[in-house]
Amino acid sequence: MGGAVSAGEDNDELIDNLKEAQYIRTELVEQAFRAIDRADYYLEEFKDNAYKDLAWKHGNIHLSAPCIYSEVMEALDLQPGLSFLNLGSGTGYLSSMVGLILGPFGVNHGVELHSDVIEYAKQKLDFFIKTSDSFDKFEFCEPSFVTGNCLEISPDCTQYDRVYCGAGVQKEHEDYMKNLLKVGGILVMPLEEKPNHADSGKSRLVHLPPVAVRSLQDLARIAIRGTIKKIIHQETMSKSGNGLKNPPRFKRRRVRRRRMETIVFLDKEVFASRISNPSDDNNNSEEMEEERHEEEETKPSELKPDPPVNFLREKVLSLPLPDPLKYYLLYYREK
Repeated sequence: MGGAVSAGEDNDELIDNLKEAQYIRTELVEQAFRAIDRADYYLEEFKDNAYKDLAWKHGNIHLSAPCIYSEVMEALDLQPGLSFLNLGSGTGYLSSMVGLILGPFGVNHGVELHSDVIEYAKQKLDFFIKTSDSFDKFEFCEPSFVTGNCLEISPDCTQYDRVYCGAGVQKEHEDYMKNLLKVGGILVMPLEEKPNHADSGKSRLVHLPPVAVRSLQDLARIAIRGTIKKIIHQETMSKSGNGLKNPPRFKRRRVRRRRMETIVFLDKEVFASRISNPSDDNNNSEEMEEERHEEEETKPSELKPDPPVNFLREKVLSLPLPDPLKYYLLYYREK
């Protein structure tokens, strides 16, 4: 499925297209989509198709179309601190986007049938945490994945605020899926009427990750990073509040010289000629040069913008703390 919007040149353009088509409608969902580059979840040889609104499958690895994921994210009505269960978590792309909205005190679990896909998802998650330019703009609820059949989840498992199942669910399993929800929760899944005769093989009960309380060390990291972000925000606001950053420029009014035309009457015939000063040509070239110079001044620079500064990282690295503690506060990120 897919193809609802045109292809983009990059991740931002893909998101622009999804917004224009009303698949992405809320700011939280937009921020999550922009923060994680869809191409990072593709194998290298298939990245040319990453920004098309199409599903992708290679072996057991599967990604739904961007329009599907955006509809799912909007339908889940995600909020910080909620618990989320992703049945058929695949590459972890959706779970990671959800984790950006849930924040540090949410719960983010995924069940995936294929162990090789679980390993792939863990690699992509580690790559996002270590290298993403946008990671430090959020407080992340890191997803945890377990291998197993989502129809064989232990009956004593915890219930969740939000549940998503990407595969078609038969009518006979509808109540089973609803039992995974807390009262007032939201379940998003494709419901199919066709009976399922597929044999999943030997049954093995799936135990979901425990809902663990964060350690004191973890809570301290969250609190310190939050405090530093508030300080950065206050400093930014105080700097931007000191009047206009760039006073408006008034363009100097140009006075153009007009050339004189001379008309000569001679024996009932009229001859028109243009008489110019020897300096006219020089003046004209000077005016053209001045015009070009002014256009270049008013035209926005075509040079590539400087990369964004990670102020949180700079602040942490400037703190009078031992290096291991600084690296812990930065999640051991590579940049």
